Amino acid sequence: MNYLNKEKIEDLEKLYRVNLVNSLSGYKSANLIATKSKDEITNVAIFSSVIHLGSNPPLLGFILRPTSVDRNTYDNLVSTQQFTVNHIHKDIIKDAHHTSAKYDGKISEFNKTDLTEEYKKSFYPPFVKEAKIQIGCKMVNYYFIKENNCRLIIGEIEHLFYEDNIQQNDGWLDLEKAQSVAINGLDAYAETQLLDRFAYARPNEEVTSITDEKRKPSH
Repeated sequence: MNYLNKEKIEDLEKLYRVNLVNSLSGYKSANLIATKSKDEITNVAIFSSVIHLGSNPPLLGFILRPTSVDRNTYDNLVSTQQFTVNHIHKDIIKDAHHTSAKYDGKISEFNKTDLTEEYKKSFYPPFVKEAKIQIGCKMVNYYFIKENNCRLIIGEIEHLFYEDNIQQNDGWLDLEKAQSVAINGLDAYAETQLLDRFAYARPNEEVTSITDEKRKPSH
């Protein structure tokens, strides 16, 4: 088995080190976060850091990189307090990846890709029309991470849209049916395949599969 200590990792060539470390945490969620400035210029960017924070109230979070360079998403969040999270599926991975390009803040990534703005429920920022799962959030807080100058953005879910046949009888969303993809590192996209679902684990009880029982469309 290969071994690197902290000093050897720090001595690696920059891009090599970035690729290595970014793949260490395993597969990550793949989402497009969309915002809109007070001047009504839209921004959409790919994020692999969206995480579940709680169900009551329904909260999610994501990491914003340091603002030592222009961060259109952060500027828009500060001024509007609203954003959308849109699942990336396999048919839009090229356009989704292109949103990572560093465009000027006056240029919308929607105009540089085939992604489409979609407005619903009078929500200020756009949803990504092509996404099969769309989440509208209000920013309720953020935390500065002094160790690397990043920010953890906290959003409360106010609107949720998902296509038919994705949700199962117990409320669970089958992301395989949504064709949601995962990200490995910075630039590798992978399809997902359900292996199994298990009943709630209890002490001294055998773990049992619930896949056949639960994997039925809710409508």
